[in-house]
Amino acid sequence: MATFFLVRHATCDPIGHSIAGRAPGVHLNVEGHRQAAELVSRFDGAHIDAVYTSPLERARETIEPFARARDIEVVVASEIIELDFGEWTGARFDELESDATWKRFNTARSTTRIPGGETMREAQSRAVAFLESIAERAPKSRNIIVSHGDIIRAIVMDFLEISLDSVHHLEISPASISVVDIYPKWAVVRALNVCESLP
Repeated sequence: MATFFLVRHATCDPIGHSIAGRAPGVHLNVEGHRQAAELVSRFDGAHIDAVYTSPLERARETIEPFARARDIEVVVASEIIELDFGEWTGARFDELESDATWKRFNTARSTTRIPGGETMREAQSRAVAFLESIAERAPKSRNIIVSHGDIIRAIVMDFLEISLDSVHHLEISPASISVVDIYPKWAVVRALNVCESLP
């Protein structure tokens, strides 16, 4: 069994207002840096073998305090980067309200392609395959995965066999931790959206 602690990046200014997507230069804000610092104590006592992060700044900044405290190398992994939001990158949510494709995307996530971007199913496939490859290579490892809300939702929904069309029924808060155990033939979601210290 390989264990994965799925950490959503901490708070940054676009959350709740616009789509940061893969745009460069999106950093944690003051609250986000506080949340990142708290991750050190939230993982206190937890053995960790490896840490993987999305290449985007907000994800890398989230895990930096923990990596320094543990003196552990962080591996940057493109497989867990944010969903490719294509033409919607940088758009405010209120600007997208009249967009028919945006409405379809939020009701039929399993089939709708983002203009100039990817489908959530494609993102799900790459992220799940990445975790499964780690579990196969290191079946008794304990790993931190620092990624993005929709990517973590997609991973969890795959293992729970829930349709991506129900994505809005799962809350993944900034700096939250969800826990998945991957066995050779199945996976177990052990915790979801934990926003305090691990039990």
